[in-house]
Amino acid sequence: MKRALVTGVAGQDGTYLAELLVQKNYKVFGVARSGSELARVPQEVQCVQCDLADHRLIRAVVNEVRPDEAYHLAGITDLKTAFSDPAATMRINRDSVGVLLDACVQANPEVRFLQASSSEVFLPSPQPLNELSPRDWGTGNPYAAAKMLADRDFIAEYREKKAGFACSAFLFNHESPRRSERSALRKITRTLAGIRRGVATSLVMGNIELSRDWGYAKEYVDAMWRMLQIDSPNDLVIASGVLSRVKDAIDIAAEELGLDLAWQGEGMDAFACDLSGRRIVTISPDLYKPAELWPKVGDISKARRLIGWHPATDFRSLIQMMVREDLQDILKQRNG
Repeated sequence: MKRALVTGVAGQDGTYLAELLVQKNYKVFGVARSGSELARVPQEVQCVQCDLADHRLIRAVVNEVRPDEAYHLAGITDLKTAFSDPAATMRINRDSVGVLLDACVQANPEVRFLQASSSEVFLPSPQPLNELSPRDWGTGNPYAAAKMLADRDFIAEYREKKAGFACSAFLFNHESPRRSERSALRKITRTLAGIRRGVATSLVMGNIELSRDWGYAKEYVDAMWRMLQIDSPNDLVIASGVLSRVKDAIDIAAEELGLDLAWQGEGMDAFACDLSGRRIVTISPDLYKPAELWPKVGDISKARRLIGWHPATDFRSLIQMMVREDLQDILKQRNG
């Protein structure tokens, strides 16, 4: 039986990956941040709650587990937190990668290691982004900087100098009903479902014309697993390859909920009303960000070729799924 270590096991990606690995008959060990809610983690998973900054404990956990595969999903992902404490972001998102990789190799020289990297590492481009696209080394984003350095200083260096199996998955935006309500899509589906159930009054957004490459998280963890099953380690872009607007998400969610919206105005003056004239969607200047010249979209040609992966859930289906889950969850909460 293979042994897998998953950091960030309590998060969206971690819970989906843990479920996948359990289904595939792995012995799964999870690391979660201290105080994390573990309700979605499969009961078969052995969990340890600790912080990535506790290098001594991390090494002790790895020495005990001796994993055949390690999936490093944990880290600071909230940009507000990253910008407010860039030093901590570097310690967690860069330094911990080196510590964990070294510990895994010491415990099992044959280990296969995956680092969850990000589309944030790439420079914007008018062309779809692939594994060779230029990195944004001049970025002022601490999250992106830490991810780039971890990819270069630990993953690529170990693979090239030690001939070990380590790779980075460049993950574009991926969502699900398990996503935090801080994310734009989950905020949309949760709030509109709340309006439909009578427990919310309006959805306040920023620039609804922003576009993103959004996919389904459950499918993205399948791609990560596939990356560790091939003969040679390769960094891969994991994305949907399709751009969708925030406004598209609102319209799809409203349609699924039977809310007839009529849009008026543009930019910061845009808003949407229902048939009674009640404002359902409003724009906050505090949340408004200008649209990018080149929104980032991924090129998954290499992933299709090497691991046979492509997304099966389109944007509309993803939003509809999230809306249905939020409706059910709100109903359960109301019924106690």
